[in-house]
Amino acid sequence: MLAWLSDCFWQERLWFPEGLGWADLQDRDGRVYAKAADLWVTIPLALCFLVVRQVFERTVAVPLASLLGVREKVRVTATHNPTLESYFCEVTKHPTQSAVESLSKKAGVSVNQARRWFRRRRNQDRPSLLKKFREASWRFTFYLLAFIAGLAALVDVSSLSSLLLLCVFPHSPQTLLPSQYWYYMLELSFYVSLLFSVATDVKRKDFKEQIVHHVATIVLISFSWCVNYIRAGTLIMLVHDASDYLLESAKMFNYAGWRTTCNCMFILFAAVFFVTRLIIFPLRILYCTWVYPVTMYPPFFGYYFFNGLLLLLQCLHIFWALLILRMVIKFLPGNDVVADERSDKEETDESEEEEEGAKLENGSVQNGHPALYSGHCKTE
Repeated sequence: MLAWLSDCFWQERLWFPEGLGWADLQDRDGRVYAKAADLWVTIPLALCFLVVRQVFERTVAVPLASLLGVREKVRVTATHNPTLESYFCEVTKHPTQSAVESLSKKAGVSVNQARRWFRRRRNQDRPSLLKKFREASWRFTFYLLAFIAGLAALVDVSSLSSLLLLCVFPHSPQTLLPSQYWYYMLELSFYVSLLFSVATDVKRKDFKEQIVHHVATIVLISFSWCVNYIRAGTLIMLVHDASDYLLESAKMFNYAGWRTTCNCMFILFAAVFFVTRLIIFPLRILYCTWVYPVTMYPPFFGYYFFNGLLLLLQCLHIFWALLILRMVIKFLPGNDVVADERSDKEETDESEEEEEGAKLENGSVQNGHPALYSGHCKTE
């Protein structure tokens, strides 16, 4: 059964245009082509990435955080309350006003105390500033090194001089270079390691989109490797790495409180992001993979599959571009720091007290009862 499924999946008519097949990707005349079996090396490499990451965060990221002045906020721990804890874990972390009033009676506390308990309990589950910095510094290091490696992998003159040659598939006149091999393996292993560590990494508002991005990237890299889209895949990964390390560096300076540096890095990141992912990627790369190939051979399943994944990535680019625009708009009036729209903001007791004060001034209810004086007179 497995052999039959494998034969059906790897049918040449699915992944190759008419007249071409797997035999065309056999090494010959001194040229070396990518092998699907090479992808198995990414599993142990991904595990190595997880080990290297732990070592890096402890030996490099933590001292760097101290050097840059990353300061943890003192969090007040929520007192033990079985009633509130049960509701927090089993029902919701964000109870409604009526639920808070009901829970306060059952738990024997006031409404304000119950509201404050939920706020402190939510803060306990939020990642610490140091954890965020460690994660950002690890990704910054990898993306920066990957960007440099991508430039080295595209030293080939023909790959740089003509994007159209990227899509002459699968007849590449050039042999697979060691730099391209390792660039592919390390990039793919890194994204596999991100899937392995997704349960412990900082979860942001675009968590689901990040999972879709990682899966699409892994499938896209693997597919382009198997069918010899090596130079197209290298350029696509390079375009993505060009802005990622700038974003991670902005996060690092944000966590360290270097507001001016953070804002400058964010502006640079936004500019590179829009140029690479909203101009170069769709107008040059997608054009070369979507329009040019049909001038050489009729469309086939592999053609639609590859370009479908690229379009999915472009949709994610647009989604993230909207988030970036929201942050840019907040930044323009002169905000002190650019906040990550995907981050879950930490709640403080001071903010709650200010909110309550504002409600009292506007005649809002307090503890379920109307304010005695609202500051306004009603005329007949």
